[in-house]
Amino acid sequence: MTDEASIEILSTGATVTHRMGTVVGKAALPGDVIALSGELGCGKTCFTGGIAEGLGVERTFAITSPTFTLINEYPAKCRLYHMDVYRLDGAADLDDLGFDDILASEGVVVIEWADRISGALPQDAMHVHFEYIDETRRKISLRGDKKRIQELAKAIKTEVE
Repeated sequence: MTDEASIEILSTGATVTHRMGTVVGKAALPGDVIALSGELGCGKTCFTGGIAEGLGVERTFAITSPTFTLINEYPAKCRLYHMDVYRLDGAADLDDLGFDDILASEGVVVIEWADRISGALPQDAMHVHFEYIDETRRKISLRGDKKRIQELAKAIKTEVE
């Protein structure tokens, strides 16, 4: 990606992390790939729950990490594919999951532990990194297309902070 930008936001708790995800979900477009990274328990699944809400996934669906199923799919304004690639040995295992077909779909793809398959991610993926600060606070960094990141920064400032 040639024209990219990044922002860092301090989340003071799960509610803020979820609301940030909701902003990202509302702005998501069919075909978007959102690559999440960060240590265990730092908010990736909470953020994904917000993305699901922003996309219009019904609240009857529990958004949980697909650690053992590897992929969860949810109906919304465009299908949400929620992947957890922690248990994969690397990008070579993606063929068995139909990764290329999922990327070619008109859905939004959210990938937890995306740093494990970084070489397989599309160049225009949005990267979201979670850094554990303490029991409730996280530093969340978003990096991607400059225009979209700037728009998200404005929306997050308006709707979250």
